[in-house]
Amino acid sequence: MANFLHTMVRITDPERSRSFYEALGFTFARDMDIVRDGQLEATNYFFSMGDLKNVLELTYNHDGRTYDLGTGYGHIAVGVDNLDGTLGELATQGIEPERPPYQVVEGGSRICFVRDPDDYRVELIER
Repeated sequence: MANFLHTMVRITDPERSRSFYEALGFTFARDMDIVRDGQLEATNYFFSMGDLKNVLELTYNHDGRTYDLGTGYGHIAVGVDNLDGTLGELATQGIEPERPPYQVVEGGSRICFVRDPDDYRVELIER
């Protein structure tokens, strides 16, 4: 039997990324340093949401490298109870949607997208 464990994305500024994901409702769970040959290579930051433990891993490589966003990456999706309220709270932290909320199909959930500090897209879906 298989279980979904987590999604990992690489980040360039741990503090900014932590603030962004906490604003979306994630809870910082723990961090873990990766040491190779006595050198600190990377730090993994794990975040939980509700009862789901360690579902998001943000990896910061300490060598200063940067990343190109891959063309195959889509987005992470987060369900919210009140999309307008969530967007209002995010706006106080400088996080704005790509465009106003919309429905993909008539009568469907309202959605919109925001971008994290490394330009990864996060879809907000009103439940």
